[in-house]
This record gives sequence, structure tokens and C-alpha cells, in this order.
Amino acid sequence: MSEPTHDVVIIGGGHNGLVAAAYLAQAGRSVLVLEREPQVGGAAISADAFPGTGARLSRYSYLVSLLPTRIIDELGLDIELARRRYSSYTPGRSTDGLLVDHGDADATLASFARLGAAADCEAWTAFYDDTARLARAVFPTVCEPLLTRSEARRLVGDDALWRSLIEQPLGEAITARFDNDLVRGVVATDGLIGTFTSLTDPSLDANRCFLYHVIGNGTGDWDVPIGGMGAVTGALERAARGAGARLDVGADVESLTPAGVVTYRQHGRLQTVTGGVVLANVAPWVLRELLAAGGASAVSSPAQPKPEGAQVKVNLLLTRLPRLRDSRVSPEAAFGGTFHINESYEQLQAAFEQALAGEIPAVLPCEIYCHSLTDPSILSPELAAAGAHTLTVFALHTPNRALTEANNASMRAELQAAVLRSLNSVLAEPIVGLFMTDADGHPCIETKTTLDLEHALNLPGGNIFHGPLSWPFLEDDEPRSTPAERWGVATEHPRILICGAGARRGGGVSGLGGHNAAMAVLEGP
Repeated sequence: MSEPTHDVVIIGGGHNGLVAAAYLAQAGRSVLVLEREPQVGGAAISADAFPGTGARLSRYSYLVSLLPTRIIDELGLDIELARRRYSSYTPGRSTDGLLVDHGDADATLASFARLGAAADCEAWTAFYDDTARLARAVFPTVCEPLLTRSEARRLVGDDALWRSLIEQPLGEAITARFDNDLVRGVVATDGLIGTFTSLTDPSLDANRCFLYHVIGNGTGDWDVPIGGMGAVTGALERAARGAGARLDVGADVESLTPAGVVTYRQHGRLQTVTGGVVLANVAPWVLRELLAAGGASAVSSPAQPKPEGAQVKVNLLLTRLPRLRDSRVSPEAAFGGTFHINESYEQLQAAFEQALAGEIPAVLPCEIYCHSLTDPSILSPELAAAGAHTLTVFALHTPNRALTEANNASMRAELQAAVLRSLNSVLAEPIVGLFMTDADGHPCIETKTTLDLEHALNLPGGNIFHGPLSWPFLEDDEPRSTPAERWGVATEHPRILICGAGARRGGGVSGLGGHNAAMAVLEGP
């Protein structure tokens, strides 16, 4: 067995790798992080996507919910998260839309009533009271060793709630509790973000996605990081370096052995290091490939299919916010939360069926986020004073199976056009007329397909969760005899642990994969 050169080698300098590095270095371990890109941060970065404009966008990941306050406090992170007043706005098929305003319950009720859905307002409150109870029970466990299913069910303490959200397809709970198709769709979207599935699928993939969207920090709120996602990464990088971790960028890992030998290429030179423990802050699929390159068996048996993402991401910089068809709602309110477009329950199901058949949905479901309304600091003072705004669009049901290396450019153009058509269908003016231009005279629009995400971030199939989401608990008969098993970070090889989004309780900008891998290392062999 090779003599370790470091106590811990971490493959991948995304936010989870930085969390693990900071915890382990603070505990006195020698830590080396190897990141293939010129900077750390992975998907949680800010970028000058439009040169010369003075806008710095959260290019990939864009909101924070699952990052526990506990991790922020324990690592001493200087991070400010801003709560959005508005939950969401969803245009209806007429000129009226649904505005959910955290700051004005009467206005929210009136908005439901204008849709003819006044009864659903009461149902909405009761439903999210239930998810809040679920969140208060489950979220405090995510930084602890995994509970079993039976233990988690007892902790929730409500068998009816457990059955409806954990054991039965999500669509059953939604259609049983809400009558209005638009309201049903707004609730349903949290089960579909980044997950290509039907709301009635017995796999319960939508339920797992929904659960992680509603439990964050015990409230389910999705907050805007002041300064952009790069501010989160910057705080984590300072914590890791300050504790003594070594962060090497431009270090592209080529292979890994079960004995912890890591081979990587940096500055044109092939180098080798050995970790007493190796933490893989890459997708399990990528880890499997690295192990195969090192002559090892697969990380899991039998091998799972390659993950698949199902979204397109579009970043925009506009001269101002667009006008709405719904004159009752100001653009500042509509774009102040999550702006749902063509996401009624029926539209979501129709889009899924079309995508399943290999087509781009005729009416593409999309969600918009305007970070500059909550955080003007991502714009230069001149840009903010001129009324400019960023928009991030996340479109659903655009599965990676439709893309190839040969057609990626043409599909990117088609998907971008589909996104713009979807936006224009709810606006009072064409959005293209509001595009700013960059220093080179190009319109400020940037579109990323699943294949683009695979190329840029090493996300297999463009899957933003690194693979299928798991429940935040073990099945009653699953092994938990080792620290790695108890913390949900085990692989077939004792010296190699998963520390990224592909860990149990992974996904999103949470730091949980990194925290839990670090805790498993500190607990012992």
C-alpha cells in the first residue's frame, strides 16, 4: 500500500470539496484539493458572462436554500443571504396571474380569487404548513448520521403526511388537495426542477426532488446570496485556505486507485499523490471512470446508467424589466420571486410527454429569477442606476437524450428560441427588444444545454444533482456499520468516499456532501 503524501486528497474544488477541506484542515489534517478549472467553485461561481457590461452573474447555480446555518457558523463563513418578499408569480391563460406575496396575505388571497381559486388559497396555506412541519423534523438530521426510514417516519410523527409526500406519487397529493390547474402546477414544479419525470411516476423521483426543495433550513425558503454565488465560494475558499488546506487549480485528475493513488495533469506534467483517504467531489459516474482508468472495479455494482439532466439554462441582461400582460401586477413584484411560465399542471404533463417522445415541448415550461432586484451589487453602479436587470431562466423537460456532439449547437439555438417564445407568451412586449449588448456588440443572452454543462462542469448528462436524488434516510435493511455508511458517503473502496452532490443527501448548493464526508473521516476508519 502506498504511503500517503496527504491525510486527505479531495478530487474537485466545487463548494462541497471546499466545505470538506475546511472542516478537515481545521481538525489538523493535511488536505490537498485538486481542481481541473483555473478557479475553485464548480457550479457555484460568478462570472462576467457579458464582457464590458458591468454585470457579474451567478452563471450556473443561482439560489441557496439547503446550505445549513450550522455549516456557515462552524466554518465562520462571511455569507449574506437575502430573503425574497415574493414567493412566486404565475401568469394565467387570461390576463390575470397568481401572485404569492409573503408580505401581504390579503393580496395573495385576492390573487387566488381572481383566478377563481379562492378555496385553493386556504389549501395552499395548509399544504405548506404541512411541508414546514416536515422540514422542521427532517432538516436538522441532514448534518447527522443517517436515520433509518422507520426512525425518520417516527420523527415526522404524522403517518398521513408521511404517506402523501414520501410513499405515494407527488401528483396524488397535489391533485387531492388543490382544484385549480394553475395552482397545482406551481406546487408541482418543485418536484421537477432538474428531474425528468412524471408527477405520477411510481419511482417517486418527483417526491425526492420536492422534498429537498421544501426542507431547506427548516423553512424551504430559497435565498439570494449577496454578491452572487461567487461570494459563497469565495467565503469557503478563504475558510479552507485559512485552515491550512492546499488548493491546486488547473489539476486535471486522470485516474484513481482503491489504494488512494491519484494521478493528475497540471501545467503539462503528469503527477501522482496518495491520500490516506480520497474524497471524490465528482459525480459517481465520473468516479467510476477514474477508478476504471486506475484499473479498479466500478464504484457501485451493478453499474447504474449514465445520469441524465433535463434542463436548459439561459442568462440574460436587459435594459429594464419587461412589461406584463397582467396590468394588476408590477414587473418588480412579478420578477421579485420565482416567475413561473407555462407551468400549469396540464402543461407540465404535456411537456413531459412530448419530451419523452423526443420532441422539444411545443410550450416550454420555464422559471425566471431576477437576482438584481434583490441584490443590485451584482451590477455596476452605472448599470443599476440605468434600470438594467439580470434574468436567469431555467427551462424544464429538455432531456439530454436529444443532444449529441454533432447537434449541440443547433439544439442550443432551437432551445433558446423555445425559451424566448415561452417568455414572450406572457409578456406585453417581445423580450428581444430589451437585450443589452456587450462590448463586442453581441446581444446579452447566454444559453447552456445539458451537454454544455457536461463539458463545463463535468456533470454527466448535464445532471445538476450528479445523479438520481436519494432519500435523506437509509432503508431499514441498509448497512450502516461504518462511518462512511452512516454518513451516506461510502463507496466499495474504504479509502474512497463520495463528498459531492452524489452523496446521500446531496444535490443543490448545500455543502452537505462535503460536511458529511468530513465527519465520516473524522469519526474514524
